[in-house]
Amino acid sequence: MISFIIWIIGVVLTIKAAMDIWQLSGDKVKKILFIAVIVLTSWLGLIFYYLIGKDKMPQWVK
Repeated sequence: MISFIIWIIGVVLTIKAAMDIWQLSGDKVKKILFIAVIVLTSWLGLIFYYLIGKDKMPQWVK
């Protein structure tokens, strides 16, 4: 049961991160690439995005 709750939290955070990235202005290919990396790396991608990448993402997708 606890692992299911952790999985749901991960899915919700991944969707939220993907929506944040998609709303940025910039190259669509780069945005899709960043979203794919976050989805494929699961929790490590989410940790990187929320701790480091969120502030720098607008510069990276331009």
